[in-house]
Amino acid sequence: MATKKTFVLRLDEDSYKAIEKWAADEFRSVNGQLEWLIDKALKEHKRTPAAKQVADTSSIGSKKIKKD
Repeated sequence: MATKKTFVLRLDEDSYKAIEKWAADEFRSVNGQLEWLIDKALKEHKRTPAAKQVADTSSIGSKKIKKD
């Protein structure tokens, strides 16, 4: 399991309340909800190390061969 980095995050009160409600609706803590949101965004935008490896290897077979 990867180690987790701790840091301070400052949010305006309304944003925090919205995330807090969303987390409660999904039976998560606020911290768990933020981790889930960040992980989801990284995967969708192919910014995770695993997603980058998949993207890199998927282009291997798609190279075009030049004809003389």
